[in-house]
Amino acid sequence: MTRLNLLLLFVLIACALGVVTSQHKARRAYIELQKAQNEAARLEVEWGQLQLEQSTWAMHSRIETEAANRLNMRVPDGNHTQVVPLKQAGG
Repeated sequence: MTRLNLLLLFVLIACALGVVTSQHKARRAYIELQKAQNEAARLEVEWGQLQLEQSTWAMHSRIETEAANRLNMRVPDGNHTQVVPLKQAGG
């Protein structure tokens, strides 16, 4: 009977150690998940800022200003422009 009790005690200790180990791993995994979610949220904010910056850089007025200032380009006057009519589909 004493050997059986000792065997059960060792089995109980092994099970307890397994539970502690699995809880520790679960906590570490949860912490990593939280870090990944925080990083994803930070990257989402950064992505939104980059999209806003891109739209600012691509604005027509900004492009026109940069073309005039950096490349000395200008919009031609009416005498130097020609309107080309669009060909209608089907006929």
